[in-house]
Amino acid sequence: MIVDLINVLKEQKLKIATAESCTGGLLAKKITDISGSSEVFDMGLVSYANRIKQEYLGVPAEVLETKGAVSYETAEAMARGIVRAADADIGVGITGIAGPGGGTPEKPVGTVFYGLYFRREEKLLVEELHLKGNREEIRESTTKIVIERILRELRK
Repeated sequence: MIVDLINVLKEQKLKIATAESCTGGLLAKKITDISGSSEVFDMGLVSYANRIKQEYLGVPAEVLETKGAVSYETAEAMARGIVRAADADIGVGITGIAGPGGGTPEKPVGTVFYGLYFRREEKLLVEELHLKGNREEIRESTTKIVIERILRELRK
């Protein structure tokens, strides 16, 4: 599946960049595991701390204070911010709670938001996921879902 993504990005001459929190760079790793990925990938940022989300991705402090780091608004800002930072065509922002700790009744472990920003079309997609499993399973599931969604959008 990741090979398909790399090939479609190459065919369409698109660059992708990632801003990841709960996945800890797993999506960037999966992309860069593939030989030739440098044609489509210039930058990945693991933005675990809110300060990094603000300083490098432009996530507004007000969003982090009122909506939280794990929110629709943060995923959106991360996706837009990484496109600006990397001068990419597609930005991915992933933020969530992979566990086993950190969950709340409002945002339990497995709550993940991801944002995709397609610069050419000025198209933004943000989705909220509620995943089950341990930390590794949540991270793996998130990256799989994100890769599938990007592919689906690019094949339209």
